[in-house]
Amino acid sequence: MADPSCVFSYGLQHACPFWDIEGILRKPTPVTSPLALHLEVTKQALCRKFDAPSHTLLAFIPPSAQPAYLALRAFNIETSRVADSVSNSTVGSMRFQFWRDNVNRAFEGSPPKQPVTVLLAQALQDLGTRSGGMARFSKNWFMRIIAEREKYINNAPYPTIEALEKYAENTYSTLLYLTLQALPMSSVTADHIASHIGKAAGITVVLRGLPLVAFPPPPNHHSNSSPLGGTLDSQRRSQGSVTLPLDVMARNGVKDEEVLRKGAEAEGLRDAVFEVATRASDHLITARQMLKNVYAGEDVGHDFEHGAEEEHQYDALPKSKGTEQREEVERSFGVFMPAVATELWLNKLQKLDFDIFRDELRRREWKLPWKAYFAYRRRMF
Repeated sequence: MADPSCVFSYGLQHACPFWDIEGILRKPTPVTSPLALHLEVTKQALCRKFDAPSHTLLAFIPPSAQPAYLALRAFNIETSRVADSVSNSTVGSMRFQFWRDNVNRAFEGSPPKQPVTVLLAQALQDLGTRSGGMARFSKNWFMRIIAEREKYINNAPYPTIEALEKYAENTYSTLLYLTLQALPMSSVTADHIASHIGKAAGITVVLRGLPLVAFPPPPNHHSNSSPLGGTLDSQRRSQGSVTLPLDVMARNGVKDEEVLRKGAEAEGLRDAVFEVATRASDHLITARQMLKNVYAGEDVGHDFEHGAEEEHQYDALPKSKGTEQREEVERSFGVFMPAVATELWLNKLQKLDFDIFRDELRRREWKLPWKAYFAYRRRMF
């Protein structure tokens, strides 16, 4: 049976009624070029294995920006998996340098024969064509994602909850900034809302992955690297680690060794998870209130703390006369849709009394296509 999120996504893109499943399945997408083949491979990877929510939410991105959206998500997947696919930080740093070099070559227009890099190079060229040379991607934002992931290559815990927020800002919020550039959209309001949604999404991803990092799967027996070298990296990878912020753990009396020994029954763990989840939920609440303020014709309510950064340029694209915040937000709303998936997961975590080890939290969310559809129609999550 076809995955329901993929079916729903296909239906929206082709203007089919979302209840006409058989009709949708009778309309396969033709692959007519090497680039189209790359895109189809990326779609399948996103849908079936690594990032099903992003594939579902592809339907809400304007068709002209969908190839760039897929390229950005594939880049995010590749860089996020480095820490889990290497045996030590030295090899990991080499992998991240590989991605720095690939990004540089993509921007130079001479990408290596690596599918994700080819997709990025095509997205860069396409954006320039669609915008008449007025819009471009920020290379610094790609490098920021790589650099921030490299900081935590050994799955070390975050020193404070603010450090976790910074990680989320420099990865998932930055990914949303790049997606806005792909539309193209140049708006302080859109970036501001995306910042809060990205922080919520990034914090949630760390929470969701906590059990897998604490109890990693057996090492790859085909690897030439041995986990018995005695280094901090190898010990952390073989024994697992707890990636909750250290200040939150201290406030709630959580100890690494108890979590690794007792799992969900460790003292204070649920309280610590609740505190971190609350911070993610606060960012969603803030983003939702900002949307309400914009729709009411009011100011968003507070200044954008990252607005002074060099990468946030809001005068690159000419704006039509009378363009307002509401119009910018409505055009950008497809980029904000990760808020729906994030909220669904946080609500499920709350219903499970913040037991982060429950298997239900790692299952595909069947409600997402329908929740996303109605959120997009209302332009509110």
